[in-house]
Amino acid sequence: MKKIRVGVIRGGRSGEHEVSLRSAESILNAMDREKYDVVPITISHEGRWEPFTISADPSTTHAVDVVFPIVHGTYGEDGTIQGLFELANLPYVGAGVLGSAIGMDKDVMKRLLRAASLPIVEYWSVRKSELDSFLQSQLNSLPYPLFVKPANLGSSVGITKTHAPEELPGALQTAAEYDQKIVVERGVDAREIEVSVLGNDDPIASVPGEIIPSREFYDYDAKYVDDNSRLLVPAPLSDAAVQEAQQLAVAAFKALECSGMARVDLFLERPNGKFYVNEINTLPGFTSISMYPKLWDASGIPYPQLIDRLITLAIERHSEKSKLRTRY
Repeated sequence: MKKIRVGVIRGGRSGEHEVSLRSAESILNAMDREKYDVVPITISHEGRWEPFTISADPSTTHAVDVVFPIVHGTYGEDGTIQGLFELANLPYVGAGVLGSAIGMDKDVMKRLLRAASLPIVEYWSVRKSELDSFLQSQLNSLPYPLFVKPANLGSSVGITKTHAPEELPGALQTAAEYDQKIVVERGVDAREIEVSVLGNDDPIASVPGEIIPSREFYDYDAKYVDDNSRLLVPAPLSDAAVQEAQQLAVAAFKALECSGMARVDLFLERPNGKFYVNEINTLPGFTSISMYPKLWDASGIPYPQLIDRLITLAIERHSEKSKLRTRY
């Protein structure tokens, strides 16, 4: 049987470059070499593709059948690299251009979740050029604590929790180092519940997991540096709460035009047991400690089989799209 040639793309021009390398290493180690001819491709911090640029043309030396992009963050998770694959007519794992772009922009994401009548936490969006006017009008009226985030970044890069008005200007400046648009979100006393979603038009949800951060919140160091954060899989939830979490995750996946895979992060507010959709990650971490594969493993789909499913979904979606008329 002819092997499927898979280009695994890693690295990228974002603050999540190193996280991407870790995810890719785990994927490369788990791929069945009897089934796949694997082509690792690295995008440097400066944007160089090493050792070459990929192609779908079988006459070229470096043709691939499908691409597995595991480039987290800007220029990899925001629709830009997906647009390149579309132009090259290549099947690729994960959400398309629109779903990726929506999933990357926390402001637009929350607007669409609200339009779909899904519960979200109160938030404010502010442009970098509007920081002074935002502080003048909102500084003392906002409901502290607040989370201040770059609108278009992941892995908790650039996020600050502020407890009082005097902390807000510095937090905004930190976020503004990473993005032109900043999201300011009301802090809630909540458990952090995550659900993995898999599929195209008929997605399924994993068992939920829970994060117990080693720090005040689940920041970059808590995720990737220290080993003291705990991942509870499955999360200790009632059957009704499990069902609600899974339904919200699938509804968010559909509302945000996702396909292939995503991890949906939920808040479960402690005082009243209410769920909120926090955000969606269209290219979730795939490291050995990442929640996305752990949740599927607990749901009966082990890591190598999960990779198989994702590649199959990518090829199926490309095949269906290829049937559409492109001439009129």
